Amino acid sequence: MNAARILRDARRRAGLTQRTLASRTGIPQPAIARIERGTVVPRVDTLDRLLAGCGEQLGTERRPGLGIDRTAIRALLRLTPAQRLRLATREGRNLERLEQAASS
Repeated sequence: MNAARILRDARRRAGLTQRTLASRTGIPQPAIARIERGTVVPRVDTLDRLLAGCGEQLGTERRPGLGIDRTAIRALLRLTPAQRLRLATREGRNLERLEQAASS
């Protein structure tokens, strides 16, 4: 999240100056300037308050495709060290076969 860009864009969409936003929210104009320059990263509640002063609100949205499927990791963690070693050996042999097939 780029708080500087989010705030600056919201303020401009609302047609507000930093001074006007400061008077609406009670947050000093120099603080707003520092946030918009990216010098300071505001707390979430501060950013939310500033966005509310612009007639907007802070929200979240899912970003599909992010995250890790931990199913395989959990399955490996349930194995004993000996079982992990056998699996690694088998996977190593499979990799060798693939490399041989690719070079043929």
